[in-house]
Amino acid sequence: MHRQHGRENGRLVGKVAIVPGGGNGIGRAISTWMAEEGAAIAIVDLDKDAGQELADTLTKSGSQAISAACDATKEDQVADIIAMLAERFGRVEVLVNNAGIEGVNKPTHELALSEWEAAMAVNATAVFLCTKHAVPQLKRAGGGSVINISSIFGLVGGGDIPPYHASKGAVRLMSKNDALIYAGDNVRVNSIHPGFIFTSMVHRYVTDSGLDFDAAKPALDAAHPLGGTGEPDDIAWGAVYLASDQARWATGAELVIDGGYTAR
Repeated sequence: MHRQHGRENGRLVGKVAIVPGGGNGIGRAISTWMAEEGAAIAIVDLDKDAGQELADTLTKSGSQAISAACDATKEDQVADIIAMLAERFGRVEVLVNNAGIEGVNKPTHELALSEWEAAMAVNATAVFLCTKHAVPQLKRAGGGSVINISSIFGLVGGGDIPPYHASKGAVRLMSKNDALIYAGDNVRVNSIHPGFIFTSMVHRYVTDSGLDFDAAKPALDAAHPLGGTGEPDDIAWGAVYLASDQARWATGAELVIDGGYTAR
């Protein structure tokens, strides 16, 4: 069990956070624990039902949370949603770019352009669009934090899923470059690089790779020196830190939370 800090004296009291892809998996954990730490949460997700269910759950537990359906690859939708949320809450100080897909698992020479573009659109272009339209709001608030969820496979290769690796690597350097661009505005930009977390995405990865789940799970567990695979909460607490004032001097950083996977 993770210790609950309490909303009234949490690390994010008074902050407003937008979480694209916040209704499921890692995004759901990030939304939940940011709310627990006192932030007002806007869950932006293409999965309207999941986003609304989580917003209702958080509201019932005493947090301030709303849900908005949005395709983060469509600039008009992103612009409208972020403008609406800024008006609704009065400001925006935190953006967590969590929306992502695994992409098609084929070698590069067999990939269709449409398969490449589909992964890049969600994993990289959506980060650009949400950042583009959120940064002016963060600047108006006097500063804030952009947290981009990349992957261990934005740091190292895995010999598979070329568009996933390329898009997550792009997110890593987008984060560093934006950190330099917006440092003078007190807008911090960092990336988080999770190891294997058994969300629905990883389940699909195992299945689409033709692996037997019961055999694949122990193999993935063994690839992480700390033992086992991670939980969404492990990543969420990293995001809470980067959103908080405790991370006021952290920008352009790579927060690797991978049980030691990339330490070899």
